[in-house]
Amino acid sequence: MAREQLQVLNALDVAKTQWYHFTAIIIAGMGFFTDAYDLFCISLVTKLLGRLYYHVDGAAKPGTLPPNVSAAVNGVALFGTLAGQLFFGWLGDKMGRKRVYGMTLMLMVICSVASGLSFGSSPKAVMSTLCFFRFWLGFGIGGDYPLSATIMSEYANKKTRGAFIAAVFAMQGFGILAGGLFAIIVSTAFKAKFSAPAYEVDAIASTVPQADYVWRIILMVGALPAALTYYSRTKMPETARYTALVAKNAKKAASDMSKVLQVDIEAEPQKVEEVTKAYGLFSKEFVRRHGVHLFGTASTWFLLDIAFYSQNLFQKDIFSAIGWIPPAKTMNAIDEVYKIAKAQTLIALCSTVPGYWFTVAFIDRMGRFAIQLMGFFFMTVFMFALALPYDHWTRKDNRIGFVVMYSLTFFFANFGPNATTFVVPAEIFPARFRSTCHGISAASGKAGAIVGAFGFLYLAQSKDKAKADAGYPAGIGVKNALLVLGGINLLGFIFTFMVPESKGKSLEEMSGETEDNNEQANASV
Repeated sequence: MAREQLQVLNALDVAKTQWYHFTAIIIAGMGFFTDAYDLFCISLVTKLLGRLYYHVDGAAKPGTLPPNVSAAVNGVALFGTLAGQLFFGWLGDKMGRKRVYGMTLMLMVICSVASGLSFGSSPKAVMSTLCFFRFWLGFGIGGDYPLSATIMSEYANKKTRGAFIAAVFAMQGFGILAGGLFAIIVSTAFKAKFSAPAYEVDAIASTVPQADYVWRIILMVGALPAALTYYSRTKMPETARYTALVAKNAKKAASDMSKVLQVDIEAEPQKVEEVTKAYGLFSKEFVRRHGVHLFGTASTWFLLDIAFYSQNLFQKDIFSAIGWIPPAKTMNAIDEVYKIAKAQTLIALCSTVPGYWFTVAFIDRMGRFAIQLMGFFFMTVFMFALALPYDHWTRKDNRIGFVVMYSLTFFFANFGPNATTFVVPAEIFPARFRSTCHGISAASGKAGAIVGAFGFLYLAQSKDKAKADAGYPAGIGVKNALLVLGGINLLGFIFTFMVPESKGKSLEEMSGETEDNNEQANASV
């Protein structure tokens, strides 16, 4: 029989939904709004960067970023995010969630602005500066993952905890949508004021000098939502679970939560003292209790992000391959940004954002396991349905069908593993390891995103030169990429069976922390 729960933790578990829950969702969620905006807005402007900095005088086509530069610009923030998830995840368990929370946001604000101010006298210098600041932007974004998830899980009640954590993550959908909408607004404003003729012979004529401001403004605006919530983050109290179970300060935990919940809570210092570190991170005991769980959360997030990030970062290339976005030579530079943003915004509005909120609505009814399994299953089905008859979808009459099917993969990614892989690691590990383990799981996801970003770039561009010269469709590499992504989603479906269900259980039940103390109590009798 497990030891009786601490009163302060029990009060949080059974608390009715109150205003502080929504305040926490907004404060933590705005970080994810910024994360998504900053990570995915780069895909809106990479073609513009190619036109501006890699045009060759007299060339018959607009300039494009070399494959290695494109991979670096798109992927460097992911390397920073991976490092930030590991570092701030560990720091969140060592110093506390709140003390680290403001650091990540300030880093995001500074580096968002600095990315838009990237400087240099040559294309190489500008791209190098941009990559430098986007790495550190990613580092700050990385810290937001384990800290936001852990804070929300430790504030929430057990009945609606899944919905609250998923709601924080769902703000990512609004960030993606905002990036597209803002790019549409900026490109429309610049088109109206600085019109340039459609591309005919000279690529320079299609890129007005003012277009350089477009990508800079789009990147810098990502600093605004983060800056607006900085003060609120600094005023949030430390979570009671960290204060009581890790810092072992019963009086402060009870005092903080009494103010938040507006009820009297007994401090219970004697019970807090009974909570001891029975084992360390990655000890034999940790591996026995949580090794399979950590491998399950890390592997499914890794597989999911290979598919999810490659789809998001390179959907413009897929739309170009099937002809949904016109060839670059038929548009001026600003018009190209507008059309890419319009396509990606439509996908976000019709599939990405609804998918996130379907998860919020159903996660505490269906459970995490069922939603993740369903998401991977349908992502696999739709990927193969796109890839196997790919030549059919590239015909002009079938392009709308392709876009609809492609949108459904986004819907089931978000009403599926893209949300649940974020939720579960914040629920199933002990408080003293929770932020670290979430950071490890999230970093595995970003490793998958890096594989997706660089691997998809290679697959999407690879093609048989002889066939291409003979007039075969240029999208032959995209077909191969979609087949690979379908197989990866199938693996994600299989690895989901290693992840436990946490619906309706307290964090201490899932982590086994009450068992630790019960076993110790029995041993001492």
